[in-house]
Amino acid sequence: MAETVAPPRVAGATDGRAERLVVAFAQLLRGAGLDVPLDAVLSCGAALTLTGVRDRDAAYWAMHATLVRRHEDTPLFDRAFAAFWDAREAPHAEPAPPPAPLTLALDAEDGADGEPEPPDAERQPSLEVRFSAVERLRTKDFANYDARELREAQRLMRRLRLAGTPRRSMRLVAAPRRGRHDLRRTVRAALRSGGEPVRRHWRRPGERLRRLVLVLDVSGSMEPYARALLRFVHAAVSGRQRVEAFTLGTRLTRITHEMATRDPDRALDRAAGQVRDWSGGTRLGECLRRFNDEWGVRGMARGAIVVVLSDGWDRGEPEVLAEQMRRLARVAHRVVWVNPLKVTPGYAPLARGMAAALPWVDDFVEGHSVEAMERLAEVISRPDA
Repeated sequence: MAETVAPPRVAGATDGRAERLVVAFAQLLRGAGLDVPLDAVLSCGAALTLTGVRDRDAAYWAMHATLVRRHEDTPLFDRAFAAFWDAREAPHAEPAPPPAPLTLALDAEDGADGEPEPPDAERQPSLEVRFSAVERLRTKDFANYDARELREAQRLMRRLRLAGTPRRSMRLVAAPRRGRHDLRRTVRAALRSGGEPVRRHWRRPGERLRRLVLVLDVSGSMEPYARALLRFVHAAVSGRQRVEAFTLGTRLTRITHEMATRDPDRALDRAAGQVRDWSGGTRLGECLRRFNDEWGVRGMARGAIVVVLSDGWDRGEPEVLAEQMRRLARVAHRVVWVNPLKVTPGYAPLARGMAAALPWVDDFVEGHSVEAMERLAEVISRPDA
């Protein structure tokens, strides 16, 4: 349906329209070339709900604080804000005639962004923005996604910031205060002052991001979720350095190389050709044994954040899984287990595999939706206590 809404200062729109106005303004900013991620749009809608939209200054600073990520984007934001809210060409221009109404075409089922409707000679020009039910998609269970929603979810997950906590590096960097004496820089500085070491220089160990290792269960019990979680794995590998990716079912398969391309369709096709046990059985313990023996304990998992995405169903012996989880926990910085079934009302980790693994898990989180993946990103990025 289509609803005509005047800008707040002209028609005095109520706070109940804040979210729809934010969606329209975000589309305008994206069209102007600004990067406006989903989380910023949601934060802006929440801020305007609190401040209201009748006070121009309050609305300006609420939107600026949530939608502008770089200082150099402020001039472009100001021009867009003036055009959208006051129908002016610049923030300090003379008052313009009252702007044309803003038409928002609301379509809860269409996830595509609409294009501005061309002006018609017979009527006043209007801006038409097609509203996508992003919030509904964020909370929808992956098992109920169709192909179009999977593509949209991939776009949302590519915006997640998957950065683990930094760790100390062997490489030394310049330090402003006392640390290790940097003899080379001190001597070089002394040469510029006639050989007198007027200023001493120091070094300290640098920092680097911890490796992130993702292990995705692609067995038959995970089939409703694996296709969406594989897109999360691709977003992590293609968007960040020092990420390793594996699948496990009846065998362990390393898919880091296949996931490294920026093209999601190509990455998924390459992974499908590499993974031979898709929707098969589950041997979590044996697969983790191979990971520990060939990659993990030898170095890949040492000091890393290891994320296992699985429902915990295992046809093998639980004692094997418990032993391999113990080995993994001894070398990893943190072990996170993501279970899509955890959101189920009354869920308890009663499956033998899940019960065996849980004592060696640092964080046990949900994994059934985009919103759950956003919380997972926060867990991965959480500073160490």
